[in-house]
Amino acid sequence: MTFGNLTIPAVVDNQAERYRSFEDRATSRRPFTFVDLETQFDPALDTLWTYMRQRSRPSFNPGLLTEFGQWQDDVVDALAAGKMPIRYLVLGSRFPGIFSLGGDLDLFAAHIRDGDRAALVRYGRACVRILHRNMRSLDQPIVTIGLVEGDALGGGFEALLSFNVVIAERGASFGLPETNFGLFPGMGAHCFLSRRLGAARAEQMILSGRTYTAEELYDLGIVHALAAPGKGRAEVEGYIRQNRRRHSGHCAIYEASRSVNPLPLAELEAVVDLWADAALRLSEADLKLMRRLVGAQTRLLDKAA
Repeated sequence: MTFGNLTIPAVVDNQAERYRSFEDRATSRRPFTFVDLETQFDPALDTLWTYMRQRSRPSFNPGLLTEFGQWQDDVVDALAAGKMPIRYLVLGSRFPGIFSLGGDLDLFAAHIRDGDRAALVRYGRACVRILHRNMRSLDQPIVTIGLVEGDALGGGFEALLSFNVVIAERGASFGLPETNFGLFPGMGAHCFLSRRLGAARAEQMILSGRTYTAEELYDLGIVHALAAPGKGRAEVEGYIRQNRRRHSGHCAIYEASRSVNPLPLAELEAVVDLWADAALRLSEADLKLMRRLVGAQTRLLDKAA
C-alpha cells in the first residue's frame, strides 16, 4: 500500500483541529488506512515502512496514539491472515528535520490547570501500552527499527528506546528536556535507560536536560548505526539486506534479552502515576516555561513549513 511522495503542508495550530475527537477513525476503517500515518509494504525486503505525517506540531497527540494502536493491531492481523510476511517494522517521520517533539504539551498544561489527574494518567498509560507492545515486537517474529532523520525530543526519544534497532542520520539530536520545566520524562525513559545504561547513568542523562547528538548515543549503544544526512532510509535498507539471513537469530536474541531483563507493563504504568502526580505539582511559572517551549518549537516549525 503506497501513498507516493508526500508534501508536508503548513503547520496547523488550531485547537479544534488538534483536539478533535478521533473515535470515528475506528469506524468502518480499512486496514493500514490512517490520517497521520503513512504505510508501505516492501515485499522485496519483507518490510513495512511507516512514517508519521502529522499536519500539526509533530507530537504524540491523542489522535496519533489512537492510530498507533490501530496500526499495531493491523500488523498482527496481517501476519495472522498471511497477507503480509512482515519481518521488519520501520518507523520514521515525514516532517522535515524532526522525528518527534514528544508529548502533547498543550494538552498536559490544560489537564494540569484543570487538576485532572485521571486524564494525565489516561494519556500516559496509552503511551506506555504502545511502547511496551513495540518493545515486545508485538509478540511476533519481527525486528523493529526506528529511523531517525531529525530531532527526537522528550517522548520522541522515549519512543525510540522501545525499538530493537535505532538508525539515525548524523546531525540528528536527542534530548529529554522535561526537567527544564520541573517535570521528568514519564513514558518509559527511566525504565528503558536504566536497563541499558544502569540507574546512575540513566538518572544523569535525565537530570541533565541536555541534548545529545546521534554520534554520542551511538557511542553509548543506544543508536545502532549512523547514516549520512539524507541517507537514513538507504542505511536501513542496507542493514536489512545485510542481516535478513540472521533474522530468526536476531528475533531470538531480542526475546532472550526481554526474558533476562524483563520490563513489565505494570512498572511503566507505575512511573506514569508518579509522572502525573509530579505534573500536578508544577507551578504557574513552570507552565509558562512549558508554553514558551511550545511557542519556540512552533515558530521553528512555521519556518520549516
